[in-house]
Amino acid sequence: MYFQDGVWEPDRKGSLTYLSKKASQAGRIPPDHPLVGGHKGPVLDIAWDPFNDNVIASGSEDCVVKVWQIPDYGLVTTMTESVVDLAYHQRRVGMVVWHPTANNILLSAGSDNIVVIWNVGCGEPLSTIDVHPDIIYSCCFNWDGSLLLTTCKDKKIRIINPRDGEVFEEATSHEGSKATRAIFLRNGLVFTTGFSKRSERQYSLRAPGHLDDPITMVELDSSNGVMFPMYDADTNIVYLCGKGDSVIRYFEITPEVPFVHYINTFQLPDPQRGIGMMPKRGVDVTTCEISRFYRLNNNGFCQIITMTVPRKSELFQEDLYPDTPGDIPALTGEEWWEGQNKEPIFMSLKDGYQATQKSDLKITKKKTNILDKMPPTGKVKSEEDGRATAISSEALEKVTEVSKVNDDLRKRIDELQVEMKKFKAVFLKQENRIRMLENKVGEMAGSGGSKASTPQQPPPQAPSTQTANTVNNNCDMAPDEV
Repeated sequence: MYFQDGVWEPDRKGSLTYLSKKASQAGRIPPDHPLVGGHKGPVLDIAWDPFNDNVIASGSEDCVVKVWQIPDYGLVTTMTESVVDLAYHQRRVGMVVWHPTANNILLSAGSDNIVVIWNVGCGEPLSTIDVHPDIIYSCCFNWDGSLLLTTCKDKKIRIINPRDGEVFEEATSHEGSKATRAIFLRNGLVFTTGFSKRSERQYSLRAPGHLDDPITMVELDSSNGVMFPMYDADTNIVYLCGKGDSVIRYFEITPEVPFVHYINTFQLPDPQRGIGMMPKRGVDVTTCEISRFYRLNNNGFCQIITMTVPRKSELFQEDLYPDTPGDIPALTGEEWWEGQNKEPIFMSLKDGYQATQKSDLKITKKKTNILDKMPPTGKVKSEEDGRATAISSEALEKVTEVSKVNDDLRKRIDELQVEMKKFKAVFLKQENRIRMLENKVGEMAGSGGSKASTPQQPPPQAPSTQTANTVNNNCDMAPDEV
């Protein structure tokens, strides 16, 4: 995934690797390179905030979504503290998606078949969407973020209201049993990828209101890799990248038949296991670059792939670079939740991209600590009529019993620690005695040999009483008492 001049790669150990290298640089990262390692399980998905290049969200097998704030200068040491942890899912979180126009609105989807809409600014869920009977394959907002498009293992494609979870339309996407993907285009149409009954890979173009009747559906090949559509809204080009594929196909969407026009195929020597697309404001307009991909292959290399349009003129090409969505949100999270919808705020690339000054992500908790709302011991206040009601004696007995068990466990742990210290002292004392006896045996053996060779030499004198007593006293003491 992209980050200004860096690349991110989720690994299988609950951490993220940030490569702070420019596109013109290459080389191997050191083994002690700093990481973002706060998850307790493998990281499954990451997504950068479209309005703040320093903020990234990650989903993991530990069922938690974490949001991180990366310094402008990159990482110096390994980061383990996130800005906010979003915990709601009961199973692993395999997808995180930011809202395209509203600030601090994040979507997460997990293997519990639930979609959660979060307000990252306060760290709370705004809505939960529980309309999918099986695993959710993909989620995508439309151009202004007023609709949500999802695909599911039940072969259905759904258009949903992200605020209240109402399903506006539902239809069968592809007849194959393998995973499908779907995205909203800028003009409101829906582009899907999937498989036929014979496991042939397909793509289709559909119109909302008639999802069950595709405008066009084309079979590509019989490979088994799931195709991920990546969309450039400025040029209306869709790139199809499959996991395990060594090609990138790209098509142009137009109002003329056949509506989806094949352009070309970019061939690569090795298959890919992951790929991310740079947002349009990050491309190099001086070289007529229209798209940039960061591709991970099976050998662990991160390869940068650029798509350029050959032009002789060095002037700014206005037909290639229309105004593109910028890094300023059109709405706050609260405004969007209240029902407002706006298109993205556009920016021009003529003078190059100039990042706006961003403040640190701050979390404002609307709700106070739950402990502050607990009633006084023995009573709880009724919210309906204000009358006080005593806590049941059964609940008090349970609390007392749990407290007693905790005290017993704590006392037993303290006793075990004392016993371990005593055992350690005895062990070290015995070890010291054994070492002293070994030294004496060695001295006696040496004295006997010397006496046999030179019998006229007097035997060595025994150590004085004071020295012997000192040795014996030291042996009776623990090493830490000497």
